Amino acid sequence: MDEKGFNDLAPDSSQLTSYDEGHLAAYLCLLDADANGASWREAAAMIFGIDAAAEPDRAKTMHESHLARARWMTEVGYAHLLGCKRPLKR
Repeated sequence: MDEKGFNDLAPDSSQLTSYDEGHLAAYLCLLDADANGASWREAAAMIFGIDAAAEPDRAKTMHESHLARARWMTEVGYAHLLGCKRPLKR
C-alpha cells in the first residue's frame, strides 16, 4: 500500500471489501475523470499521486485496476452497499 493508502491492484472479489468502502470517493473520481476524457496519466497523478512519467507501468496498472473496480461498483458492488442480495434490474 502506498502513502495515500492505495494498493497497486484494486480488489478482485465478488464481494464488497473494506478496501472498496475506504476508496469509494476515489472510485467516483476515476469514473468522473474517465467520463470527462481525462488520460490515465492525468488521473493517476490526480487520484493516486503517481507520476506516470517516472512509474508508467505502475501508474497504468493502478489506473486500469481501480477503474475496473469502480465500474464493478456501478454494476454489482452498489447492491452490497444498499444491503441487496443482488443488483437491481435495469
